[in-house]
Amino acid sequence: MVNKVYSSAKDALQDVVQDGQTLAVGGFGLCGIPESLITALKQTGVKNLTCISNNAGVDGFGLGLLLESKQIKKMIASYVGENKEFERQFLSGELEVELTPQGTLAEKLRAGGAGIPAFFTATGVGTLIAEGKEEREFNGKPYILENSLTADIALVKAYKADTAGNLIFRKTAQNFNPVCAMAGKVCIVEVEEIVEIGTLDPDQIHLPGIYVNRIVLNATPEKRIEQLTLKEEA
Repeated sequence: MVNKVYSSAKDALQDVVQDGQTLAVGGFGLCGIPESLITALKQTGVKNLTCISNNAGVDGFGLGLLLESKQIKKMIASYVGENKEFERQFLSGELEVELTPQGTLAEKLRAGGAGIPAFFTATGVGTLIAEGKEEREFNGKPYILENSLTADIALVKAYKADTAGNLIFRKTAQNFNPVCAMAGKVCIVEVEEIVEIGTLDPDQIHLPGIYVNRIVLNATPEKRIEQLTLKEEA
């Protein structure tokens, strides 16, 4: 069996990342992002990247690191309101942005991973989202055609993997990670624990190893909280 475990994020990336690639990056806000893989990607110096991700990180963390180093030329995302550098680059014309409704973005990735080239959805009909897209009527209701998404590389965060790449996610950190993994031609996953084949209960596996090419251990991720809200004392 092919060994999917790499000694570091740097080693897992070095022979597959190139300028101009499209990357699908898991996470929702800062929850479930592949922290060490993003840092290692920045260190490679690759540029002109198109990144597909629900968010664009925050200033100084997550994909925000790649925005600061000007390595991203285009973002395909849903919510980007937590990143001032993103706003600055977009308004100045330095960054191309394709805003996509959140559910549509998830389905674009899922469909891409399933080999479905496009699909019709009612989301966005009659808005700026629909401009330039084919519209058809089904059962008396208008729908627009959305093309699916695939990526050269998927960067994914999971809680646990066996050496064959079977993955278990932890609670809401699952979010966009499985569909990103499916949509990537090469999937690199960062996990907190790696176990031997046969250790995981098959009924507990969220994503089978057939989608995973490389595994990196990050036993102590920072797991930064995007917005910390505490109850004020009475």
